[in-house]
Amino acid sequence: MSRAEEPLLAADRRPEGAFATLRRGLRMMPEFRSGLPVTFLLALVATAGRVVVPVAVQQTLDRGLAGPGGPDLPLVRELVLGSALVVVLTGVAVHRMNVRLFRTTETALAGLRVRAFRHVHDLSVLHQQGQRRGSLVSRVTSDVDQLSVFMQWGGVLGLVSLGQLVVATVVMAVYSWQLTLLVLVCFLPLGVAVRFFARRLAHAYGIVRERVGDVLAAVGESVVGAPTVRAYGIRARTAARIDRAIDRHYRASVDAQKVTAGVYVSGELVAAIANAAVVVVGVLLGVGGQISAGTLVAFLFLVTLFVAPVQTASEVLNEAQNAIAGFRRVLDVLDTEPDVRDPAAGRSLPPGPLDVRFEHVGFSYVPGGRKALDDVDLTVPARTRVAIVGETGSGKTTFAKLVTRLMDPTEGRVLLGGVPLAEVAFASLRERVVMVPQDGFLFDASVADNVRYGRPGLTDDQVVAAFAELGLEAWVEGLPAGVATPVGQRGESLSAGERQLVAVARAYVADPDLLVLDEATSAVDPATEMRLASALDTLTDGRTTLTIAHRLSTAERADEVLVVDAGRVVQRGPHAALVDAPGPYARLHASWRRSSGRQPEPDPVG
Repeated sequence: MSRAEEPLLAADRRPEGAFATLRRGLRMMPEFRSGLPVTFLLALVATAGRVVVPVAVQQTLDRGLAGPGGPDLPLVRELVLGSALVVVLTGVAVHRMNVRLFRTTETALAGLRVRAFRHVHDLSVLHQQGQRRGSLVSRVTSDVDQLSVFMQWGGVLGLVSLGQLVVATVVMAVYSWQLTLLVLVCFLPLGVAVRFFARRLAHAYGIVRERVGDVLAAVGESVVGAPTVRAYGIRARTAARIDRAIDRHYRASVDAQKVTAGVYVSGELVAAIANAAVVVVGVLLGVGGQISAGTLVAFLFLVTLFVAPVQTASEVLNEAQNAIAGFRRVLDVLDTEPDVRDPAAGRSLPPGPLDVRFEHVGFSYVPGGRKALDDVDLTVPARTRVAIVGETGSGKTTFAKLVTRLMDPTEGRVLLGGVPLAEVAFASLRERVVMVPQDGFLFDASVADNVRYGRPGLTDDQVVAAFAELGLEAWVEGLPAGVATPVGQRGESLSAGERQLVAVARAYVADPDLLVLDEATSAVDPATEMRLASALDTLTDGRTTLTIAHRLSTAERADEVLVVDAGRVVQRGPHAALVDAPGPYARLHASWRRSSGRQPEPDPVG
């Protein structure tokens, strides 16, 4: 099974339990674990302080006001002042607990977010294409955010409530074991019901987190594709798709809230029964002289402290299941093994120009499916400029992905400079091999900043010099702010051809030994094509170059042409030899000349 297929089966796998998810997640967040002991200690202080008031009430009633010697006002004063001091200390403990929990939570989740983000980038292109981008983005953003909300809000409430529950139970047992047993019996059915509700909430919120990914995917795609939406007048259809995604998220959230409401109503009902039972049985015990009035009043305070965590359990459980559902999605990403790994003891590519060797290479995007490349066996000598041509779907782009190790072959192996590509360290590979993609992707920064991605540390003057060496100085001078001109998100402030000029300059300053071009001139106007052609001649001079050629003018300037058909190399040789020989290249070239309006080449004999 390919990694791209694994996400499709994720819904069929039974999710692990909540505690198993939390344990596995905590192992990945050492920053959070290191801050827990002190946080728990502060939570204990905070919860212990909450039982002081009921105890003070009992002592005030039984000893201060109804003592054998009459009211004891000094004792009452001491009890009140002592209670006030403990309440202040409790507030300080709660404040420090919140600060520590927020700090450790954000530190831990920032680390988790970084690890998840980097892991997404480590996944192969094939795996990323098998996932909706909105779904991947939501796992690093909203799913982690949901976990943050729970750990900071639900975590504080959960810690305090758990401590409050334990301390209140112990003090109640000291005052009256009979009433304590009565309260526990009342809440026993709720404990069984909560387990049932927890399973339903886990399922419901798993769907909610998926629907969040659907909404992000739909909105993100419509924003990126806004020009196409306007051009084809499909705003209504696009809006309807987003509306459907939002409606599905709304329905999933409502279904989850219905289950939450069931937990809340159950807690309220049991709390009311427990309070009523304590009042009735407590009065009977008081009449029988088994407990004092002060003890009964204090016990009712303690029951309130016991009941409060149970009543808020629905909110905590709600947030917990929502967070755990998101946590599972984050962990699913981290658990996915990358198809293409940086070798543990990676080798460096040999110095100097690099030759390329394909040894019986085969590749299929789908296991058992049609092969994109089939038994390709060839060598490209160092410093050779090779154009790879073929019809759409013939397999020529797969060459580029395998040479740059965006994917690994399913059969055979690729070697650069005599070193198997699977053994080359990523640092060496990315330093020596550069790919210029067809779309010329730019980041939301200046022209100079985008060029500096190829070689960090360049000054603006050096960037200008690089453009001049490529013959693009006049174009740079025509920009509003020269190399400081912002390019906008995805480079959209520039035309497609201008984005390619920046991409070529970025590759030029990187100074690679092997250059892979996915036809930089395929979507530009004639004037920009001339600029690009001149810049590419400078860029490729003296370098091993593989060009995925969509326009055969590129093939005309190459040292050698590889013709790919149905995943196989069916012709190979210089343009002049292939264009006059019967075969697919001559047909492709003739078709390209007709479509581009170029005149046939003159017959050298005539």
